[in-house]
Amino acid sequence: MTTTLREQITAAAEQVLSGDLLERSQAAALAGCRGADLVDLLASANRIRDHFRGSSVDICSIVNAKSGACSEDCRYCAQSSHYGTNGPVYPLIDVGKIAESAAAAKENGARRFCIVTSGRGIDDDGDLRAIARGIEQVRALGLSSCATLGALERDQLRFLQEAGLNRYHHNIETSREYFPEVCSTHTFDERLELLEFARSLGLSTCSGGILGMGESMQDRISMAFTLRGLEVDSVPVNFLMPIPGTPLGAMPPIPPLEGLHAIALFRFLLPDKEIRICGGRGSALGRLHPLIFQAGADGFMIGNYLTRTGLAPDDDLRMLRDLGLEPKS
Repeated sequence: MTTTLREQITAAAEQVLSGDLLERSQAAALAGCRGADLVDLLASANRIRDHFRGSSVDICSIVNAKSGACSEDCRYCAQSSHYGTNGPVYPLIDVGKIAESAAAAKENGARRFCIVTSGRGIDDDGDLRAIARGIEQVRALGLSSCATLGALERDQLRFLQEAGLNRYHHNIETSREYFPEVCSTHTFDERLELLEFARSLGLSTCSGGILGMGESMQDRISMAFTLRGLEVDSVPVNFLMPIPGTPLGAMPPIPPLEGLHAIALFRFLLPDKEIRICGGRGSALGRLHPLIFQAGADGFMIGNYLTRTGLAPDDDLRMLRDLGLEPKS
């Protein structure tokens, strides 16, 4: 007997809630939800989020500690030297500014703070030592420390871990199949190898991608399965913010319901992981933005992004209160 899509959603949700993971064929079926079925999918994702993650929301924030002049050709990026974007270019900021940014993030409700630098990696020992001091300052403020520094060498990652680094963030960006459409100056496997090494050191790992670069829903499912295999702890979901001058500068935005659909699929496929909504959430989701939690998210980035302004922190915190949610302490 043929089952309806609504019945498949119910069965998949019960399977996940019982502790069993979904197969790709099940995820592919859920990707076909539309209309009332999509509403059912979001409601089930919310149940899964509440079961595994509760009603507290993990808030993080970042500082763009070194900007521009990146040798990589990621087709979405304002900081790539391959494109004329007029994005900000400056060397590593001093440790005092990192500490100031971290203190402001804590005031806004963040419990995690990430130091972000442009470029393939860190090729200056002085910069690496300064970042280590910045990590120490972040920890001194009572925040969990995170870093996004590109393809670090193994001894560099160990050095930062000894300084107190808790989590390393390195997005895989999209599926293995679609990655060649996004970047040609490094490989998908290089990204996986760094994440696997960070995890082998005992570091928490954070990795996700960007929606709206021309990929399909099946690419998003493939990315989720890769992240599941990597056993990452946190999955940041970004929405493309088209940058004039980049190859993706004229890419039209995905519909808000499609974005919520993708978030729900991530929750079904990664039921016990942090699913954190980050760059572009306000502009991409518009008036549906508060539904990210009902779609299964349990975290978000507060404040500004790397080269773009984010939503007002006060509005974000008011949104949580209105939804009956609270920042994780």
